[in-house]
Amino acid sequence: MPDVMLVNKPATTLTANGDGMPALVELQAATLKYGQGTLALSETDMRIGDGEFVAVVGPSGCGKSSLLKLVSGLHLPRTGNVRVQGQDVKGPIGICGMAFQNSNLLPWRTTLENVLLPLEIVEPYASTFRRNKLDYEARAKKLLKAVGLEGFDEKYPWELSGGMQQRTSLCRALIHNPRMLLLDEPFGALDAFTREDLWGVLQTLYLDQKPTVILVTHDLREAVYLADTIYVFSPRPGRIVSRTDVPFERPRSLPMTYQPDFVEMVQHLRDSITHS
Repeated sequence: MPDVMLVNKPATTLTANGDGMPALVELQAATLKYGQGTLALSETDMRIGDGEFVAVVGPSGCGKSSLLKLVSGLHLPRTGNVRVQGQDVKGPIGICGMAFQNSNLLPWRTTLENVLLPLEIVEPYASTFRRNKLDYEARAKKLLKAVGLEGFDEKYPWELSGGMQQRTSLCRALIHNPRMLLLDEPFGALDAFTREDLWGVLQTLYLDQKPTVILVTHDLREAVYLADTIYVFSPRPGRIVSRTDVPFERPRSLPMTYQPDFVEMVQHLRDSITHS
């Protein structure tokens, strides 16, 4: 089995992740509470390297999605610190691309227009969108081709399958070359075959652009297939129970998921969640 390191203890350094990689995201004893009610995350320590692919797994309601809200600045910690690019997070940050379980495509916009949306509203692209529109369209079409959607530029969301809509959503999240990609169960609503197909799509996009990725998922096979590092969260209030380094080289393939060492790692993660 690969190394499993318990990390629910105070951090000793915020300069690098566990592999010595320069850290892009740093959480130190971060706690998130919604109003006067639910304590979602408790004393969370995490360091995510620049270009690292991290998966977060755990039982339902354990604060996995709340972690993304902290990192993106949509919510601020009640106590502790969250830093991105060495700066304290004080509000929504502009280096993120995001994709969710529902594709959230605008029904009145074509596939191409949906992908281009961030460039219309995110600086420094928005102020030059009209002038550079042809270049941006070429960039969007290149992404669509990379995910197998060449020729679907002018289709509307209702003309696309669920898998096609999620491919479009991934392209939209990556069109502005974000430094960080936050994925909240992006394939959770899809059938098994489509989901596994999109693992390969996401792996290709990641290897091409190398953003820092935080993937929240309930699918342990998905986590092992895609991630460099997997964090297991306890039931609410969420805290990190373990950190597991994934040893498999990229690119990874579906046949690998049936190999004994892969299956063993998935089972180990399942046991960690069950006994957390």
